[in-house]
Amino acid sequence: MKDQLTFEQALQRVEEIVSTLERGNIPLEEAITLYEEGKRLLEFCRKKLEAAELKVKELIKDKEGYKLRDLK
Repeated sequence: MKDQLTFEQALQRVEEIVSTLERGNIPLEEAITLYEEGKRLLEFCRKKLEAAELKVKELIKDKEGYKLRDLK
């Protein structure tokens, strides 16, 4: 299922989970399940962001052709 999610969908779901957990009116087991789902979704989002960052760095080159990541 995660592979079919977009970054935006995953982030929206994380926001829903946080909102539900902040209300605090759910059983402990459900809270734990939601927390675990949120943790997995955040990892998914982190990987998507890292991939996007790498792609942008590869696309941006300075006038001498060095990749941005090589200039740091």
